[in-house]
Amino acid sequence: MNRFCLRYTIKKDNEGMLLRDFLKEQHISKAALIDIKFNGGALHVNGSAVTVRSVLNEGDLVEVYFPKETPSEELKPQKMPLDIHYEDNYVLVINKPAGIASIPSREYRSGTLANGILYYYLSKGYETTIHIVTRLDKDTSGLMLIAKNRHAHHLFSLQQKLFGVKRRYEAIVHGCMTKELPPHGIVNAPIGRKETSIIEREVREDGQSSLTHYQVLEVSEKWSLVSLCLETGRTHQIRVHMAYLGFPLIGDTLYGGMPMDDLNRQALHSCELTFYHPVLKKELHFTSDYPMDMSSIVGLK
Repeated sequence: MNRFCLRYTIKKDNEGMLLRDFLKEQHISKAALIDIKFNGGALHVNGSAVTVRSVLNEGDLVEVYFPKETPSEELKPQKMPLDIHYEDNYVLVINKPAGIASIPSREYRSGTLANGILYYYLSKGYETTIHIVTRLDKDTSGLMLIAKNRHAHHLFSLQQKLFGVKRRYEAIVHGCMTKELPPHGIVNAPIGRKETSIIEREVREDGQSSLTHYQVLEVSEKWSLVSLCLETGRTHQIRVHMAYLGFPLIGDTLYGGMPMDDLNRQALHSCELTFYHPVLKKELHFTSDYPMDMSSIVGLK
C-alpha cells in the first residue's frame, strides 16, 4: 500500500534542532504529530524510528509517515473516466466536465467526482481519502486541485488564506457588457444566503465580503466573454456577482440566465490554475481548453 510520506534533508541551519521544532517549521501541527504517534504513523531519521525529542544533525534524512486515512462508509468508489492533467505523490489536478458534482450531497449521493477519485485511489493502493481544495459547482467545468493527504490539504488551506492558490475562470454572459460598464473592474458586493432558498445566494448587506475581478475579452450584441478572478471563494460567487451587474451567465437559470443554442448549463469554465507546490517548493501552472458547448457560442478554440 502507498502511505503518504514527507522527506526532508537537514541543512546546516537546522543543526542541533529538536525534531519537534523542525516539524513545526514545516507546518506539521501538534494535532498531526499526535495522530502520527497514536494512529499508525511514524517518524524516522536515517531509517530509524525516533521521537520528536530527537536532535537533528546536518545531512540527516527525516521521514514523516502519516497514518492511513479511511474514507467515509457513505462514500462509495465508482469507476469513471478522470481527465488527470497532473499527478504526483501529493496532489492531483483534474479537469472536471460539466454535469458532475464535485462531492456527494442530499441531491447527488453518487456519481460524483469524489466517487471516481476514490475508485482511482483504491486501484492504485493509496491509503487515503478525498481532499478537494478547489471545488466546482456541478455545472461548472474545468480545473480542480485535489490534495492526496490531510496534511497536504492543510498546507493548501494555509496558501488559500494568503491567496496562494489562484484560479481564473471564463464565462459567457448575456448582453454586451461594454455598453454599460468599463471593460475591466472589481465587483465588491457581500454575498449571503437568500432567505427563501437553501441553495440560492444573493448580494445583501449582511453577507460575507466578496470580491471578483473581471475583464471583458470579447463582445457581441447578444453576449460577452469575460475573464474572472476571485479574491474570495463564496458559494456561487461569480454567478451571483454577474447577475448583480445585470449580466447573468448564459444557461444559469437559477440567477436569471437562459439557455442558448446547445448550452444548457451555466457558461462557466475554470480555465487556469496556479499554485505553489508546498512540497516540491515551486509554482505550477495549468490551463484547460473550453468545452465544446461554450466554444460553439463564441467560436472559441
